[in-house]
Amino acid sequence: MPEYVEQLIVFFERGGPVLVGILCVSTLLWILILERYCFLYFTYPKRLRSIIQRWQQRSDKSSWHALRLREGLSAEINLALQSYLTPIQTITQILPLLGLLGTVTGMIAIFDVITVFGTGNARGMADGIGRALLPTTAGLTTAIAGLYFSANLRHRAKVERQRAQDQLNISE
Repeated sequence: MPEYVEQLIVFFERGGPVLVGILCVSTLLWILILERYCFLYFTYPKRLRSIIQRWQQRSDKSSWHALRLREGLSAEINLALQSYLTPIQTITQILPLLGLLGTVTGMIAIFDVITVFGTGNARGMADGIGRALLPTTAGLTTAIAGLYFSANLRHRAKVERQRAQDQLNISE
């Protein structure tokens, strides 16, 4: 087995089971973030062109029915842009709490060592401290990155929504 794989296994053993949970949740977060960027750069422009073409092909653009249709098209765009943004934001908020759970489990491990061996077992206490600090660091680090990308995706969705509404209004 390659050395870096062994080091990775040791790292996750030191961090405890909460660190594995943080890895799984972080992986889900990054999958959702990547999906949103792929959507914004590849799928959304095609969908927007299709919606704008449907609107431009209409001869009647000023009747009550046409205005409701335009509102529906705008809502369709908004729904597509907002998809997965709430789960991304929620996961970003959950990650520090998982890190805190890691802190608590690490502190419990430290207290177990103190209960059994007293304060004389420095190695056992150091393992507990590692179990407390690694998940906390991982949860906070991933959450900070998630905050940036969540805010960036929300901003991009807002800009694209406004641009799409402008295009629907101009083509009257």
